[in-house]
Amino acid sequence: MQRDEASRRGRPNESGGLTVAFATTVAEREACYRLRYRVFVEEMGAKIPPGHGGLERDAFDPHCHHLMVSDGRGGLVACTRVLTDTQACLTGGFYSEQEFDLGRIRTLPGRVMEIGRTCVHPDWRRGGTIAALWAGLARFMADNRFGYLIGCASIPMDDGGATARAITDNLLQRHLAPADRRVHPRRPLPTVDGPVSMQSTRLPPLLKAYMRLGATVGGEACWDPAFGCADLFILLESADLQSRYLRHFVERRRAPEPSSTRAHVAA
Repeated sequence: MQRDEASRRGRPNESGGLTVAFATTVAEREACYRLRYRVFVEEMGAKIPPGHGGLERDAFDPHCHHLMVSDGRGGLVACTRVLTDTQACLTGGFYSEQEFDLGRIRTLPGRVMEIGRTCVHPDWRRGGTIAALWAGLARFMADNRFGYLIGCASIPMDDGGATARAITDNLLQRHLAPADRRVHPRRPLPTVDGPVSMQSTRLPPLLKAYMRLGATVGGEACWDPAFGCADLFILLESADLQSRYLRHFVERRRAPEPSSTRAHVAA
């Protein structure tokens, strides 16, 4: 067993019926995998290998911190995983490197952490739940002095890619990262014929949260056929996360921000 430098234990903060903490047991991690299966496989139609047992997981998971948001009864309502730069050395790189060339990102000064597999239970898709996730992430970044957060934000492609194309074009016009922080997709989106309605440019909730927090888009989206979605590479500086988190989430939602979060990584 190996502990990341952030493996602090403490009583998670509770507010508004939501509890935010990092998984420390096998049962807690499997609860995250089970929620991911419900959202990504059952709801979104992702294709995963047989023998899964109702759990959606991959080779990166044992090296990740798994952040959980639970309701007042202890039921898991949302989760995301965090892969730190130190743990990424054990996996051969970040998950997003499977979809994007991160050559320029590798040259950024300071520490980098990646989040992924973010999902929310259908009954809890509201601002307060997402705010709770960001509360834990913001504290984790601050406690461990990460300079950057990266990740892949997904857009469904069940309409053949029209929505993904429209959202991508919209974000590239408004939130494109500087040239020295851009990435290139390993599998570009397929060509979409015909006009796209303005309705298609509405951002999914999690992607909208990224933009509100000051994130930039690294470039064109990557097509992920296994998950049936388009992934945009997202880059967020810690200074933007701290200031914008306070303005957009804490002041508006009064979401819980844990005074001490727990983390455990098996390697």
